[in-house]
Amino acid sequence: MSQHRRTRASRIGLIAAPLAVGALVLAGCSGTSSDNSSTSGGPQQFSFTYVTSNNIESPFEAIAKVYMQEHPEVKITLNAQPNDQYDQTLRTQLQAGNAADLVETAAGTGQGRSLIPLAKAGFLEPLNDTVTKIVPSNDKSQFVLNGKTYGSPTDLTFIGLIENQTAGAAAGASTFPADWDSLKAACTSAKSAGKSFLVVSGAAAPNTGLMAMAIAATRVYAEDPKWDKERAANKVTFAGSDGWKASLKAITDLKDAGCFQSGVEGAGFDAITNGLAQGTSVAAFVPAPAASQLASAAKGQKFVVQAFPPANSGDKAFGYASNNYALSISKGAKNKAAAQAFLDWLAQPENAKKFADLDGGLPVSGVADLDLSGTVYEPVADILKNGDYTGLPNNNWSNAAVYDALASGVQGLLTGQKTAGDILKAMDAAWDQ
Repeated sequence: MSQHRRTRASRIGLIAAPLAVGALVLAGCSGTSSDNSSTSGGPQQFSFTYVTSNNIESPFEAIAKVYMQEHPEVKITLNAQPNDQYDQTLRTQLQAGNAADLVETAAGTGQGRSLIPLAKAGFLEPLNDTVTKIVPSNDKSQFVLNGKTYGSPTDLTFIGLIENQTAGAAAGASTFPADWDSLKAACTSAKSAGKSFLVVSGAAAPNTGLMAMAIAATRVYAEDPKWDKERAANKVTFAGSDGWKASLKAITDLKDAGCFQSGVEGAGFDAITNGLAQGTSVAAFVPAPAASQLASAAKGQKFVVQAFPPANSGDKAFGYASNNYALSISKGAKNKAAAQAFLDWLAQPENAKKFADLDGGLPVSGVADLDLSGTVYEPVADILKNGDYTGLPNNNWSNAAVYDALASGVQGLLTGQKTAGDILKAMDAAWDQ
């Protein structure tokens, strides 16, 4: 994985930046399957369902095409699904036994697509030791259930903001805000220039939830990186957390300060793609791989990865970086062997690198030793080098309903129909259900 040593915009195709995307460092083994999925001789095929958030080619689609070019006897049926509907669609298909052979999942327990609850429900096929060996030791509980691995981890994904520096300079915000006061000043400057400093997909719950978590990085987890473990032990609650209260209050304050684009409440994912690519907005809450992808789509504009500013000048910058997503084979797959052959191919270092170059993620280990100068990750290089990050919170939450309560609650916050207290109480209730 080499994007950390050079600027990669020229090598990235026009690929998607879905909320749930990272590089595929995957593996698998042959297993029982239909004759059509034999791994030796004759035509082979399998189906592949994954997330997309816009009409730009997904990196999943791009790597599948590379595989088919190298293996002309193989046909992969690609099935992109909208991000805001993906969790429900995936579970419905798994329950009905008609899910794709290969499906995108997420690490841990806190989302509708999370692989641990899906494995507990009997929806996923155990993978082999090759996959187990590439699961980082500190992430075993997010990929392994009862000694069996049900998903292959992706690359390390940094979660914070992506900034269009070209648009920022045009809006009079050539330096990214370092604290709350400078953020509000940047919002005022951008608005005066006819732009918004932040663009949010207010009608898409995944993006509103991600925004709240990104803000909580410095308000909650910088002070207590193990906050989620304490919540699991019932030592803390969302409703009783000053940091979570401050995180949600910040969203209301951002709206009142004119930081969001007009019509934020009804905006879809296309608002982010269009706003950043066209330079009408400066920054958005999306995963880091989208920076290089946007740079390739919007020639002449510079995109970088940023962490959400801390509340006070001098406070430590902090973010999230973790192995958030995976690929899994559905239990009812008709073409398991062919799907696992694809995973075997992706497990090879040179192919893992191909996908990393497409996706724009970071390697799963050794990130502190990388030279990130001159790359989209340069603004967060010190955060990664110093280990000032923790995993994405909802990977560890007790169930998907907690994140749903946050994401839908923030939508209500934007429309004025919910308060921070309402949201945090709902999150606690969802955690304990």
